[in-house]
Amino acid sequence: MKVLVLGSGAREHAIAWKFSKSNILSGLYVAPGNAGTEDIAENLPDVDPCDSASVISACRKYKIDFVFVGPEAPLAAGVVDDLEAAGIYAFGPCKKAAQLEASKLYSKSFMKKYGIPTAYSEEFDNVEAFEKAIEKSEGKVVIKKNGLAAGKGVLESDDKQELLEFGRNILKDDTLLVEEFLTGWETSVFAISDGKSYVILPPCADFKKAYDKDQGPNTGGMGSICPVPTVSKDLLAEIEKEVVIPTFEGIKKEGYTYKGLLYFGLMITDRGPKLLEYNARFGDPETQALLPLIDSDFGSLFDAVRKQELASFPLEISNKCSLCVVIAAGGYPGKYAKGNVVHYMPLFRDDLVVIFHASTGRDMDNNIITGGGRCFSVVGLGKDFAEASKYAYIAADEVYFKDCFHRSDIGKKFFEEL
Repeated sequence: MKVLVLGSGAREHAIAWKFSKSNILSGLYVAPGNAGTEDIAENLPDVDPCDSASVISACRKYKIDFVFVGPEAPLAAGVVDDLEAAGIYAFGPCKKAAQLEASKLYSKSFMKKYGIPTAYSEEFDNVEAFEKAIEKSEGKVVIKKNGLAAGKGVLESDDKQELLEFGRNILKDDTLLVEEFLTGWETSVFAISDGKSYVILPPCADFKKAYDKDQGPNTGGMGSICPVPTVSKDLLAEIEKEVVIPTFEGIKKEGYTYKGLLYFGLMITDRGPKLLEYNARFGDPETQALLPLIDSDFGSLFDAVRKQELASFPLEISNKCSLCVVIAAGGYPGKYAKGNVVHYMPLFRDDLVVIFHASTGRDMDNNIITGGGRCFSVVGLGKDFAEASKYAYIAADEVYFKDCFHRSDIGKKFFEEL
């Protein structure tokens, strides 16, 4: 089987890394890829993941059997629909199903329609009505941009001026939701679906705020853990009953087949689990923590997905713990420099530490250079979280480029000691 992974982030590096270990692959490509994926696959830097014609041309040229769509933008653009129309199998939902992530208004309407527990919300498409709602609000509220925003289209605040400024900016070219602020703790649950059945993967938790103790602005994610020690078997069963099953039943009633990864972003409240959002693909950085814990042959797993034989696939999950630390460029998630030379990258056995690149490249002297705000995901593995954290931070502290930074407390709020 020849596989093409679309994307250039650390999530796509992790996906490609996992495929590279498969015994059934005869070829592995990443488009456009990064400086990390070039060590394990053939990068196709001229292929635009959102351009269906470009992707289809590459598939025909390299005789690709299976396309794994990493980021959300190609899904929202309908690349999967176009690939399948061309007779090429793609892992990812169709454009209509991808609205569960691409449109916050659509997803919220879907949740309400199918009785999925979620936060109370109101939608707005004009500034005047929005301003009146904010002026009347009491305490902290949440504003969500309707369209895709790379994880940065959400503001939680009780500062009315901050809320008004954020919302007015969104309403220049989009609609928004104003939601009640839920209290509790967050977790992410992933389900792989082959269109007939699904399997739930170990729960993850990511850390959105830029700085320690969950301070600072929201980011795309500064770290993650897997599994989540506070998600018991009973809680996971409740999540499946109240959220996962009604979602897949609703998808069938809407008349489309969901072949892909469905991400459930949850707040665990004192009133039970509440769904915050759907994503139509693997999360980043949760994927980087999750995939090293899948012991099954990754190629065989997704061959079973392609053949709609997932229900009978013997999925094997490690009993290890995983902790991911994101190394970011100074200034992220605001303005940051690109093109910084990476002066040092540590080497470890990948049963202890794995380092995934995000949008990295190489300069004329073949040095690795940064290309984005989140530059590396450093993943530590261990028999428990104390060991996983130790390895992750030993390696994270050794990665060096100008003005780089990372959080020093990933996972700590879930454990008494690390």
